Amino acid sequence: MIDIINYDDSNIFSKILRKEIPSDIVFEDKNVLAFKDINPQAPIHILIIPKSKYCSFSDFSLKASSEEIEAFFRAINDITEKLKIYDGYRLISNVGAFGGQEVPHFHFHLLSGKALGSKIT
Repeated sequence: MIDIINYDDSNIFSKILRKEIPSDIVFEDKNVLAFKDINPQAPIHILIIPKSKYCSFSDFSLKASSEEIEAFFRAINDITEKLKIYDGYRLISNVGAFGGQEVPHFHFHLLSGKALGSKIT
């Protein structure tokens, strides 16, 4: 199992949630915030984060309430509908150092807007 680190309130997503750093919000409800990535890897690149403090997918899956988990995954569909993403998309959640996780706050990358193929280039 991936080690779960203690949540660090100084991470960039925590600052975005506190409105200390601006973001281009595309979706928000009581549990979830979604905003455009500032370094997009596809024409549509959205970061989807829970508003609660979880370090990674492992942390979220072990500690989040059923309501939070359901709200998070339902929000993904709401976002794709809002953005009219009908040709498909990719969801990525990097976990831990070997998984390439750069921000220690659980998040998904939603990528679309072009055929992504088997890799993101």
